[in-house]
Amino acid sequence: MRGQVRRWIVPVGSFLILIALVTIAVFLLLELIPGDPVDGLVPSGASEEMRQHARVLYGLDQPLYERYLTWVGGIMHGDFGRSYTTGMPVLTAVGERTPVSLELAALAMVVALVISIPVAVWSAYRPQGVIDRIATALTSATLAVPSFVLGILLVYVFAVKMHVLPVLGWVAFAEDPVQHFQYLILPVLTLAAGECVLFTRLLKGDMLATLQQDHVMSARARGLPTRRILIRHSLKQSSFSLVTVSGVVIGRLIGGTVIVESIFAIPGLGTLVVTSIQSRDFIVVQAIVLLSALLYLVLNGLVDVTYPWLDPRVRKVRTS
Repeated sequence: MRGQVRRWIVPVGSFLILIALVTIAVFLLLELIPGDPVDGLVPSGASEEMRQHARVLYGLDQPLYERYLTWVGGIMHGDFGRSYTTGMPVLTAVGERTPVSLELAALAMVVALVISIPVAVWSAYRPQGVIDRIATALTSATLAVPSFVLGILLVYVFAVKMHVLPVLGWVAFAEDPVQHFQYLILPVLTLAAGECVLFTRLLKGDMLATLQQDHVMSARARGLPTRRILIRHSLKQSSFSLVTVSGVVIGRLIGGTVIVESIFAIPGLGTLVVTSIQSRDFIVVQAIVLLSALLYLVLNGLVDVTYPWLDPRVRKVRTS
């Protein structure tokens, strides 16, 4: 009983410490940004009296530690403050943009996995075959092209030249589901391309090692179907590293859509971050960075939970 309680206390305690460190880092890093947040609160050429009034109104006249404690205390009660430029509650502004970025990141993740898993499995089963050679060439070419360049190329080919997809913009799903997904195709492909390279190469390497293990060779000797050997005996065990990296990638996709959203004019968190930085609306930037970090920690915690299911040896180690 005591051992079970300890197994829960350690990860929960570590999670709380990480959250505290994240809040401190987010708050202090934005404090180091050059410039005065008051510049975004008052018109150009405002008097010193007006600037001082803005500082008092938004609590910017308080010492650093007091502002931090006030900020954290508000977050614990669900209050992230109000935007310096619009006066809107920060949580409301972020909440309006979050579904857009989550949908973009989730679809990119799904597309990357759907493409990379079968390609990696077959490439490992038939190394140096046609599929393996084509996949190697495409992944090498994708690695050489930055995501923003790839996005511009996709827009030029499919939107400007071929006219099969819309160029830029966004249509909500409730307004027109068909156009909604048409506007998503290019940004999703732009985000998924780089992750396909990572997933394909990682899973292929693990599959090559797994296919040489004794239990797989024994399954082949017993005459089991190839599909069963690849999926049931090899893919599950080889997915250990893939699941670990997937947790990191999901967090990176959510926090790294800034460039793609800017290229395709998508009203997500990335666009909100850019506009908030330009207007020195630092309290919005703090909220977005903090929520992205917390989501990253939660996702990686969920990834850790899946390890015993993927590899029974992990379960035995934890129960011993």
